[in-house]
Amino acid sequence: MGGLIRLEGMDRAARTDPPAPDPMHEATEATRSLQGLSAELTARVPQLLEAMRTVGAGLDLHITLDRIVQTAAELADARYAAIGIIDDAREGLSDFVTYGVGAREHQRIGALPDGHKGLLGALIHDPKPLRLADLTQDPRSAGFPPEHPPMRTFLGVPIRVQGEIFGNLYLTEKRGGGEFSEEDLHMVRVLATEAGIAIGNARMYAATRQRERWIDGSVAVTTELLAGSDVDDALAVVAEQARKLADSAAGIVLLPDDEGGLEIVAVSADDPTGILGTHIPPDSPVARQLLDGEPVFVDDSASDPRMVTDIAARFGPSMLLPLKSGGRVLGTLATPRTRGARPFSAAERTLATQFAAQAALALVLADAQRDRERLAVYEDRDRIARDLHDLVIQRLFATGMMLEGAQRRSVVPEVAAGIGKAVDELDVTIQEIRTAIFALQQSPVEAPSGLRTRVLREIGTAAVPLGFQPSAHFVGPVDSRVGELTGKNLIAALREALSNAFRHAHASRIEVVVDATIRLPDGTDGVRLTVADDGIGIPSGGRRSGLQNLAKRAESLGGASTYGPGVGEDGAGTTVTWEAPL
Repeated sequence: MGGLIRLEGMDRAARTDPPAPDPMHEATEATRSLQGLSAELTARVPQLLEAMRTVGAGLDLHITLDRIVQTAAELADARYAAIGIIDDAREGLSDFVTYGVGAREHQRIGALPDGHKGLLGALIHDPKPLRLADLTQDPRSAGFPPEHPPMRTFLGVPIRVQGEIFGNLYLTEKRGGGEFSEEDLHMVRVLATEAGIAIGNARMYAATRQRERWIDGSVAVTTELLAGSDVDDALAVVAEQARKLADSAAGIVLLPDDEGGLEIVAVSADDPTGILGTHIPPDSPVARQLLDGEPVFVDDSASDPRMVTDIAARFGPSMLLPLKSGGRVLGTLATPRTRGARPFSAAERTLATQFAAQAALALVLADAQRDRERLAVYEDRDRIARDLHDLVIQRLFATGMMLEGAQRRSVVPEVAAGIGKAVDELDVTIQEIRTAIFALQQSPVEAPSGLRTRVLREIGTAAVPLGFQPSAHFVGPVDSRVGELTGKNLIAALREALSNAFRHAHASRIEVVVDATIRLPDGTDGVRLTVADDGIGIPSGGRRSGLQNLAKRAESLGGASTYGPGVGEDGAGTTVTWEAPL
């Protein structure tokens, strides 16, 4: 079977069409043309019926097209067959599905015909049945490439899908050296009608499946966001789902930056190096259009003058969709494909736009949910602070007063000294509790925003569910050397590592080290986060999603993440190491 070439440009932009013809009526009209013809044609009717049955089987569009060209070649006894699929502009071919030409021959021939010239181009603009004894003698013929197999006899029939020209079915090189007969033409016309019905069914099925996938993706994003993921993880989920659904090379989320432009804050790609942190300046026409809530569709990012970033050279067709909800633009979702890939169809653009709107709504809802949870935490902290002040400190103070009275009445020096030490310890405890009360009553936004402070804040937050305080050690000037982008991702990595230790490790000790003096393997300055525990370690066959998230986050910055033995006896536990450029 000839090489099946991937379909391109199949979906049409939504338009108002006249009512589609009845498929049964089309088939009946085509079959009437067989009446009154030769006995030879009558004898071939069973073969035609079998061919029609073969063409109509199945709903996969790619397989259906491949089956049509093979069946048509067998029906008309042709050596070669092809379907030229007309593009949306109706000026050329978006794809060319062949039979009879092997993969090696395709490679030698080179580029497939585009339908802009020659006989194939003429049939696009004048889609009528055509039978030629020698196509090379037709004045419309433009010749063949050097390695193209010789072709002379020719039969061409248009294929209509729901009354609209979908493409043309071509047959060449009648076996035995003869010409295609009038009977061949009638048989192929009937087959082309059945092919149009089969293609229409397959396209409808493919469109339905495509809509289902995008709906399922929207549900997955909404579920994940409302499950309590933090902002960075939520944006990563949106990027990953969009990449998968759009069949793109990358899923990218951009948020407005302080300068009025856009910054890439989440990436899902096989090679995310150099993408995260890229800025689109505010004077870019793309940034202005996106921040105004308008989508941008690009045929080739590498050559489009509107795409001003360095990473644009990596990609071809792209969709840039505003994440807009309730008139508010939260950011942008981009789904670029590789260079030379097929452009996004009208249906894909519509579905992706709807997905972006749903994702934006889910982000708003998730943000509101986090605000409610944060408010509940603040209220709980206020209650704990009041209880500590009104109950614990008062009781400790009263206990200290009683001990001081007992100390004065004691006649044994050793007892008096011991009571004095106990009173001193109570005083220290009271001071520590008052410090804790102050920390509980302080809003996170009131605290300094340096990396050291943010690390200590994350450790303090993790201490509550852990039941103990992890230790922290800093090497080098972490506040001044580590950039904002790397620092933000380091905090997210620390949060992930502490969460893994709490949920899976059952540790009793955790040591956190942030070293801003390291050199990465490529020689650049970097920062290393080490989180070591004495827990049970990583079980064989256990889930690695948390470790994978850490690795993806580091790789997107040009770093890496690894894990090894912990700090317990005989290496018990786990040590997670996360590195990234400064």
